[in-house]
Amino acid sequence: MARSFLPTRPGRGPFSPDFWRSPLRGPRFTSVLGVVLLAGITILFVTGLLSYAAYNPDLAPVNDKTPDKGILGFYLFSWPTDPPWLYRLTQGVHVTLGLALVPVLLAKLWSVVPKLFTLPPARSLTHALERISLLLLVGGALFEFTTGILNVQLDYILPGSFYPLHFYGAWVFFGAFVAHVVLKAPVALRNLRKMREGSEGSDEAADELVAPRPDRPTVSRRGALGLVGGGSLLLLATSAGRSFDGPLRETAVLTPHGGPEPGSGPNAFQINKTAAYAGIRAAETSEEAWRLAVRGRSGTVRLSRADLLGMPLHSAALPIACVEGWSTSDQWWRGVRLRDLAALVGHDDPADVFVESLQRHGAFRRAALRANQVADPRSLLALFVNGEELTLDHGHPARIIVPAAPGVLNTKWVARLTFGDL
Repeated sequence: MARSFLPTRPGRGPFSPDFWRSPLRGPRFTSVLGVVLLAGITILFVTGLLSYAAYNPDLAPVNDKTPDKGILGFYLFSWPTDPPWLYRLTQGVHVTLGLALVPVLLAKLWSVVPKLFTLPPARSLTHALERISLLLLVGGALFEFTTGILNVQLDYILPGSFYPLHFYGAWVFFGAFVAHVVLKAPVALRNLRKMREGSEGSDEAADELVAPRPDRPTVSRRGALGLVGGGSLLLLATSAGRSFDGPLRETAVLTPHGGPEPGSGPNAFQINKTAAYAGIRAAETSEEAWRLAVRGRSGTVRLSRADLLGMPLHSAALPIACVEGWSTSDQWWRGVRLRDLAALVGHDDPADVFVESLQRHGAFRRAALRANQVADPRSLLALFVNGEELTLDHGHPARIIVPAAPGVLNTKWVARLTFGDL
């Protein structure tokens, strides 16, 4: 099989057609991979836009610190709170599908690599546009998939924040992707139609992707496509479990399961960052030291945990889902409704809220929620989970929990709530 995938004439340079000897390359092989990527990348882009909307990007610069985003940062809509598992679904699909498409992407890039070395660089305006779109497409794809995988693996080795890097990379990549689809979709559809009809048109042999002097085949194109599909299914099977609880989570052997499972009992479900990582000291969260500052139209009130326990408490069953793609099933949270805290400081009609944490390290030490999220009766300043007090790793003495919100907006170790215009 190796002879089919690798050039076997090292004495000739990559700009020579004879350098590329695999008999697998051809427009039909490339077209099948292209159609799969067309569907998959479209879903990735849509779910990526939904993830962007879920972060409440219009509440800048609190939630969205992307510089000079201009029209690229258009605001879609106020992120809904129903269904409560919405972000768990969209981000789970975004991350899991992205991982599963890696073999397809690599095979597609391999199938068209001779085009990167064709001479002359441009034979016409259309050919020049195709070459430019191809270079941007290859570079953008590699950048987006690499940064996404690094984020899933919690490896932040690139300079700068993942958020703006992935944001700008997505627009470059998708712009090149759309241009490439416009230029190549008619050819791809024609090739697929011929495959269904079983015809062997002369355009296959004449295509520049076909090796003029191919090596002896050691695997068929159908077998190669099966190998790519098998690789995708393997990645799917070893990553999708991170969106589930119980034994299925243990099948996600190639990705973090969502952080450690802290201890046992009602608080034994996944977290992303521990209290030690965030720089939280137990002394500052004690009953004597901790006070929640709530600020709004009528001024500021300071509440101890005992004061909060004296207010009406409510329960809600809600999951936690993070941008890295992992999530937990519903946990039973109990605490004070955010809209009741808003009313306490003069906001009878729920307003946007700015949340500040005791957290010292890591991103999203501050976050903002929209008024529709505050208004939802399931949005809580949680004091308990699954019938017990929050542990320190889960945000003791109090944390935010909001239906359908990304995990980073469910702020832990809350110190201050500011209701009103942000």
